[in-house]
Amino acid sequence: MSDTPSAASTRILSLLDANSFVEFGAQVTARSTDFNLSAKAAPSDGVITGYGTIDGSLVFVYSQDASVLGGSVGEMHAKKIVKLYQKAAKMGAPVIAMLDSTGVRLEESTDALNALGEIYNNQVLLSGVIPQIAIVCGNCGGGLSFIPALSDFVFMEEADAKLYVNTPDAIIGNSADLTDNRTASYQSETGNVDFVGSKEEIIAAVRSLVGILPFNNEDSGEVLPCADDLNRACTNISAFRGDAASMLAMIADNGYFFETKKKFAECIVTGFMRLNGQTVGAVANSGKKDTLCANGAAKAADFIRFCDAFNIPVLTLAIVKGYARKECQEKRLPKAAAALATAYAQATVPKVTVVVGAVYGSPYVLMGSKAIGADFVYAWPDSEIGMMDAKQAAKLLVGGDNAADVRKTAAEYAALQQNVVSAAQRGYVDTIIDEADTRKYVIGAFEMLYTKREDRPSKKHGTI
Repeated sequence: MSDTPSAASTRILSLLDANSFVEFGAQVTARSTDFNLSAKAAPSDGVITGYGTIDGSLVFVYSQDASVLGGSVGEMHAKKIVKLYQKAAKMGAPVIAMLDSTGVRLEESTDALNALGEIYNNQVLLSGVIPQIAIVCGNCGGGLSFIPALSDFVFMEEADAKLYVNTPDAIIGNSADLTDNRTASYQSETGNVDFVGSKEEIIAAVRSLVGILPFNNEDSGEVLPCADDLNRACTNISAFRGDAASMLAMIADNGYFFETKKKFAECIVTGFMRLNGQTVGAVANSGKKDTLCANGAAKAADFIRFCDAFNIPVLTLAIVKGYARKECQEKRLPKAAAALATAYAQATVPKVTVVVGAVYGSPYVLMGSKAIGADFVYAWPDSEIGMMDAKQAAKLLVGGDNAADVRKTAAEYAALQQNVVSAAQRGYVDTIIDEADTRKYVIGAFEMLYTKREDRPSKKHGTI
């Protein structure tokens, strides 16, 4: 890098450990001479590539330089990124992309388009092999927007970044004054971005995420020494049933929970924690809403697939009474729910579920039940498991409006079919646990499951 760091290089230096960055490809420049391109200075062809460390762990990083040809993607620009992916694959280390570009370089046309496709190809090839993290620092539009979409986690600067396929004015019936689809708030609410914040907040969050993830799909993940009491009581955890993130933090080592896609599909909470020093992925019904929506199912399914790809155990906190009841939900719920069922059923990592409240109907089945592969299911004593609320079930069973009959049947139904004890008697719940013992039990379960192995039917891949 030059003696005077550009914004692109400053981003890299702020992210990595001090004095750890090693650049490669610094002398690469644009090869095309069409449209007088040879007369334009193109140091590093608008992208800085190299490697360094985060808390001592190897990562590969590239940062687009908007001061050089707008950071546009040309043939050599893309070749540098592709070589970086290839090196990262050999070393089994994460890739972090810092994106700030005007788009595909017009002067290079098909050469640039082909090069962009090679980036896509390498991202797809290494998906599930090494973690891929994208930081949208500035402009990222058109075909460039698919680079973060192909990444595992996306961070976006709140003030300066723009992420879009089409500009607001190019969308029929829209304008920037009506809906600015480029903003961080819009993209986070639609599920395209995991974390929004200032430059400093994003740097801190990316470093935290890298510290909790495995380096690659063959790495079991670093198990850190745990200073937190493994038997620590989660006192009064049920008081936070409406705040799943807080419940997960109470269970986690040292109260730390890294939430992903916080602004998207708030009926589901996803994120990472450590239990006895081991990284665990968490999926929970938010508790604020007692229904599961299509976006929530898709959010959970994507997260579980990531965890399974990188051998990260999954903890589920279940409290759900039904599905979101809107016409727009009906269009997407069947496929989204099927994707969630598939993600749980196909995942071979250790899976532990805790029923922390009322769970009714097929949404209960979808939330990590025994039926779709949970290794252990625990339940709090006051939780409920059944087809539906006892009073609603009684009205259907009685077939009339006689209040006395409904009350009598509801009581019988609750005792026979909805009580957590009846689910345990049928083997659908392994152990009814006191809420304060939740941390102790889930840690014990994951420790026992540490060497879990499963044989599955041989196939290329599923089609759901």
